[in-house]
Amino acid sequence: MYIRNVEGILMRAADELQTLQEERKKVAPETAEAIDQFLVKLRACATGESAFTFILDDPAGNSFIENPFAPSSDPSLTIKFYERTPEQQASLGYLVDSTHIEGIHDETPEGGEAVTADQVRREPHGSIGATAGHRAIAQSNSSEIAEALFRYTAPEEVMTFPSSCGACAASCETRMFVTNIPYFQEVIVMASTCDSCGYRNSELKPGGRIPEKGKRITLNVKNVNDLSRDVIKSDTASVKVPELDLELASGTLGGIVTTVEGLITKISESLERVHGFTFGDSLDEQRKGKWIDFKARLNKLLSLEEAWTLILDDALANSFVAPATDDLKEDNQLSFEEYERSWEQNEELGLNDIDTSSADVAYESTNTTKTE
Repeated sequence: MYIRNVEGILMRAADELQTLQEERKKVAPETAEAIDQFLVKLRACATGESAFTFILDDPAGNSFIENPFAPSSDPSLTIKFYERTPEQQASLGYLVDSTHIEGIHDETPEGGEAVTADQVRREPHGSIGATAGHRAIAQSNSSEIAEALFRYTAPEEVMTFPSSCGACAASCETRMFVTNIPYFQEVIVMASTCDSCGYRNSELKPGGRIPEKGKRITLNVKNVNDLSRDVIKSDTASVKVPELDLELASGTLGGIVTTVEGLITKISESLERVHGFTFGDSLDEQRKGKWIDFKARLNKLLSLEEAWTLILDDALANSFVAPATDDLKEDNQLSFEEYERSWEQNEELGLNDIDTSSADVAYESTNTTKTE
C-alpha cells in the first residue's frame, strides 16, 4: 500500500517496464518493440498529453482517489460499490462456504437433518400503528382506529431461514417479512444476527416491479420536527443539499433507514472517515480551513440557524421521506417529482439489457388458456 498521485503511478509503471527492455530486445524483439510503443502512450498519459480513463478496482475497499473539488462533487470522478464474489472473499482471507447459495438453501446443522424451504420457521409479527391512531382512539371511532392502526401492513408471521454470516461465514439466521409503508410502497425487511462474532446487518429491499419513472424528493427543512422525519434512502439514490453545494452520488452510504438528522450525521461521519487524513497536519492551511469550514456549515444544518433543502434523487424511485401530516397533500414542505430516466441511467442500472419478451408471451398464453 502506498500513497501516490496518478502521474506517479503511471511513471512508476513505465519505469518498471523500461528496466528489462534491453534483455527483451535480445530474447523477444517483437515483444520489446510492442512495449516500446506502449511506453510512448503511457508516458503521454502521465504527462497529460493524452486523455485517458484511470480505473482503480479494490475488492477490499481501502483505496482512494482525491477529489480536488471537495466537498463539492467531481464531474470526472465516479465511485461505484459492489458485492464481492466468493473468490474475492477468499483472496482477502475471509472464510467462505463453498456450498453457500444466495437465498433460501438447504443446510445441514451439526448433528441434525437438512433444513428445507418447507421447514422454514415462522414467528408471529404484529402491526405498527400510525400517528392518526391516537386521534381515532380518542374519538372512539372503530373504523378509523382500524384504518389508522393498519396503515403499516405486515403479515402475521416473520420468515426465518438459515444463512451465513457476512463477516465470519458462520451459520446464522436471517429474518424476513414484507410490509407496506404509507404513501410509499411495499418493501421487504431483512435482518441477520450472528451469535459467533456478534455481527448484525439489516436491509430494506423494494418490493414489486421496477418503476417506469424515477423520483426526486425535495424537503424544505425549517423546524425541529423536520429533523425527525423518517427517511428511506436506497442505494440508488443521490443526496443533495444546494445550500452547501453538497452532492453525494448514488451508492454513497448504501441503503439506509434513518431520519433527516440521522442522514446528515451519517454524511458528516462518512466524510470525516473517508477524508480523515486530509484534516491532519500534512494539509496546507488553506485547504484545511476549507474542510473545517465545510464541516462547521454541515453541523449548522442540524441547529436550524437557517432553513435548508434536502433533495433525494432516486432513478428507481425506491427512496422516501415521511410527511409531517396524515394527508400527503397537506404537507407544503415536501414535494415529489417523477421524471423519465435517461438512457445512461437505464444503462447504469442494467435496464437496457433486460428482455422480458419470452416471459410476456408465456404470461399472455397462460391468461388466454384460463379465459378459454
